[in-house]
Amino acid sequence: MRLPILFLAAALTLATTISTAVEPTTTPEQRQQQVQKFVDALHFQTGNVAVAKAGATLKLTPEFRYLDAKDAQSVLEDLWGNPPDSDILGMLVPTSAPLSDPDKSWAVVLTYSDDGHITDADAAKINYDDMLKEMQQSTSEGNAERVKQGYHAIQLVGWAQPPHYDATSNKLYWAKELSFDGAGAHTLNYDIRALGRGGYLSMNAIAGMDQLPVVQRDMQKVLALTEFDAGKKYTDFNASTDKVAAYGLGALVVGAVAAKAGLFAKLFVVLLAAKKAIFLGLAAFGAAISRFFKRKPKP
Repeated sequence: MRLPILFLAAALTLATTISTAVEPTTTPEQRQQQVQKFVDALHFQTGNVAVAKAGATLKLTPEFRYLDAKDAQSVLEDLWGNPPDSDILGMLVPTSAPLSDPDKSWAVVLTYSDDGHITDADAAKINYDDMLKEMQQSTSEGNAERVKQGYHAIQLVGWAQPPHYDATSNKLYWAKELSFDGAGAHTLNYDIRALGRGGYLSMNAIAGMDQLPVVQRDMQKVLALTEFDAGKKYTDFNASTDKVAAYGLGALVVGAVAAKAGLFAKLFVVLLAAKKAIFLGLAAFGAAISRFFKRKPKP
């Protein structure tokens, strides 16, 4: 079973990125020219875009452009220095934040999980304050091992926007504020999960915390432009024939859990400013998930 991405984070500051697309140069001007040449070679799409693997359509407004899997993976790997990831389906790029702009650029990475239909029956019962405390604790507990392996410590500062589930559109969204040792600015991780008949479409935006107002505004627009195709919608679920996921909404926030296999999805954050890939402790997050979902309810 393919495991979905938990977080995919890339610091969107081109000046600090190690890249195979941009050769070392002697001047910032030459480097910027190479970045622009790379971006100009990408194949941006507009209008209605089919995300066939997810059975969904993006009805793009002029505020967004789309890159398919090949180009999106090229941006992530060659321009921003991320590890290869074949699960990437595409990328949304705001027209107001071009990839060639080192100060404004940010993007939304798309992946899809076909683990099955996710029930939203527990939507109103989840205590996200308690969940945050568990996530913060597990992140802190994993820092010793990260530092031991030569990576930087990570702190989950808190919710930049608390989780919210829209039962009408069957979309869950939230934002986290992350702090990396050695990085001057905090990182914003904004997540959307659009639930469909047989899985969910993940849309993950990474930016600096100073971009929160812009990202918050534009991600609300992303919510509106994403739709599953006829027969693939959440309401098309057939309990007699369709597979049901082994986890609920809460697991999507803590981290997508493959409960039947007893495994956790890969989880990584790339801190390009430090020129290292920082792998969060899977065991620590696994413990947090286990503690949160298995603990006894309060009387």
